[in-house]
Amino acid sequence: MITHDLRLIADAIYDKKGENAVSLDLRAIDGAITDFFLVCDASNTTQVGAIADNIREKMEQEGHRLFRSQGEGNNFWIIQDYGNIVVHIFLKEYRDFYRLEDLWADVPRKEYKLRTVRKATQE
Repeated sequence: MITHDLRLIADAIYDKKGENAVSLDLRAIDGAITDFFLVCDASNTTQVGAIADNIREKMEQEGHRLFRSQGEGNNFWIIQDYGNIVVHIFLKEYRDFYRLEDLWADVPRKEYKLRTVRKATQE
């Protein structure tokens, strides 16, 4: 189920032209505040907000509750807490500055790519 939720969030990110979606598996860290971080970035604040809204919508459709969210006022860095997944949506330069993934460099990570949909051809 968690794999499905991470992919759902990654797809919601790419739906709004987000970039560089990466999950960090924190389950082996004693006292970690969540099981997974999912980190991504966007090129402008409007896009950061649109990504956050899309993730919220897709997760609600799947029955997931957003426990808390921060950063919507400025859209430089929005954090969404879904309990076992915490999503970090950065403006590109903020992600580069804070380098969140470097703080967790020793945990397993997975990079998500934009999925391409193949259209069936009619013969």
